Amino acid sequence: MSASITKLTPTSLSALLCARICHDLISPIGALGTAVEILDDGDNVEMHDDALQLVRTASRQASAKLKFLRLAFGAAGFAPGVIAASEVKTLAGDMFADSKPDIVWDLDSDGLDKNHARILLNLIMLAIQAAPRGGTVTISGKSQETGTEFTLVSDGPKARLDTAVATALSGKAPEDGFDGRSIQPLFASLLARDIRGSVGASAEEKIITFTANLPA
Repeated sequence: MSASITKLTPTSLSALLCARICHDLISPIGALGTAVEILDDGDNVEMHDDALQLVRTASRQASAKLKFLRLAFGAAGFAPGVIAASEVKTLAGDMFADSKPDIVWDLDSDGLDKNHARILLNLIMLAIQAAPRGGTVTISGKSQETGTEFTLVSDGPKARLDTAVATALSGKAPEDGFDGRSIQPLFASLLARDIRGSVGASAEEKIITFTANLPA
C-alpha cells in the first residue's frame, strides 16, 4: 500500500524538485558546453558553423525551460494575479517545441488565475510525457464563477500512464519511493491541495486523461 505524502519531509521535497529541474536543464546546458569546446578548438574550424548553430539551439531550449519552470515550480512572485492565456501557451509551446506530440489548445478564457496556471503547466508536463512517441495533447479549460476545470488528453500510439505518476498525482508515495520523475506529479497534487482543488489521471487504451478541478 502506498504511503501518505506526510512522510515526505520538506527537505526531501525541495531536494527532489531541484533534481528534477537539473534533469530538465542538463541537456541544453551540456550542449552549450560542447559547442564552446568546439569553438575553442583552433584545429576544428570546419565545425565552427555547426557549433554556433548548436549554441543557438541550446540557448533557446535552456531559456524556454527556465521560463516555464520558473512559473510551474517557482512562485514567480507570491502576490495573487492573472496570467494571460497567451503567455501560458507561449511558455508551453517554447518548452515543448522539440517534443513529439502536438499541442492543441481549447481554453475559453483569455486569463488564468496564477495558481491555476501553475497547476496547468504541471499537468502539461505530465501530458506530454504520457505520449512519448507522438500524437496529440489536447488541452481544454472551462471557467465558471465557482472555479475552473482543465482536461488534458494525451492520444498517441504509445501513450501510457506510468503507475508511479498516477500514484503521486493522487497524493500518495509510489511503491519504490519518490524520485526526480515522480516528485513532479506530487507537486502538482500539492499545488491543487493548497487551493482546495484536486487533480487526477486515468487511462483507457491509448488515451490518457489528466484533469483538474480548481475553485475560484
